[in-house]
Amino acid sequence: MNLSIAEENYIKSIYKLQEGDTVVTTNALAYELETKPASVTDMAKKLKEKLLIDYEKYKGFTLTTEGRKMALQIVRRHRLWECFLVDKLSFSWEEVHELAEELEHVRSEKLTSRLSEYLGNPLFDPHGDPIPDANGKLTKPRPQTSLDQSTARKVVVTAVTDQSTALLAFLNAKHIKLGTQLEVIEHYEYDNSIEIKIKQQPPITISEQVAKNIMVRPV
Repeated sequence: MNLSIAEENYIKSIYKLQEGDTVVTTNALAYELETKPASVTDMAKKLKEKLLIDYEKYKGFTLTTEGRKMALQIVRRHRLWECFLVDKLSFSWEEVHELAEELEHVRSEKLTSRLSEYLGNPLFDPHGDPIPDANGKLTKPRPQTSLDQSTARKVVVTAVTDQSTALLAFLNAKHIKLGTQLEVIEHYEYDNSIEIKIKQQPPITISEQVAKNIMVRPV
């Protein structure tokens, strides 16, 4: 089935918002896509005709089995391109999202499977999000906790929950990325900031706000 770029973006956004069995509201989707609720309603009718979503007026929408399958294909392409841009072309992780947003619409299955093989069939993207396999199966993330809640002395960064450019640029400047090992030196009670050390780097202090968005597991 050939979908327009706009249709693909809608399906991907519904997938993102539809945690479990929740119904996605028109307003939530309009906010996510930075568009008007009326535009969402128009698109919803098209996607329902293509049997990609279940939609009832005033009740919101959910993806059909076919819609979910297509959403996972888009997510797979997006996350593989992110891996390629970071691992092979040395883009920093705050730069890759927008590029991957464009590349995810290249629909060639042959290209996608070759890209995955070339990268060694990665299970997670540079932000720690699982990459669906060719059948849409997702790897369950290993148990992890946010850095501000972690009690371990030595941890490894497994994901970042806030993927805003500002935070990713900050982490990049501090040499913190996926797989970075951190030693927690001190938790400061006064403002919940945390002093950490990365190998070959002087210790740094990060705020509670930053620590809450860094997911880690003990080494």
